Amino acid sequence: MARRRISAADGLAALAAVESGSTARTDIATAVRFLLEELAELAPGKTVEVRVPPFGAVQCVGGLTHTRGTPPNVIETDAETWIGIATGTLSWDEAKAGARVLASGSRANLEGLLPVIRRRP
Repeated sequence: MARRRISAADGLAALAAVESGSTARTDIATAVRFLLEELAELAPGKTVEVRVPPFGAVQCVGGLTHTRGTPPNVIETDAETWIGIATGTLSWDEAKAGARVLASGSRANLEGLLPVIRRRP
């Protein structure tokens, strides 16, 4: 189970603000971190590290446990892309095809885990 730092109410409020056009750093940071926490809750483990600099990172996906140094399976993206793929407004395949996601390692794939929350169209 992921260690929660952001309540669902606060996370969803920040996400709604960002989706409504807010560019406030606190809204973006809270939305990104909340969605990372949702991913860690959905896919607990330490096989893959998902990074959204400068806002946060989380280890997730069960399997071999990574304990030191740079993990062998890393996914990195920007905040806008992460919010898009985590909410389903952008597909994993579209993000990868557009070079908006960098994924290294044989298990660096979030297909089947996204979106972590579904937004109404």
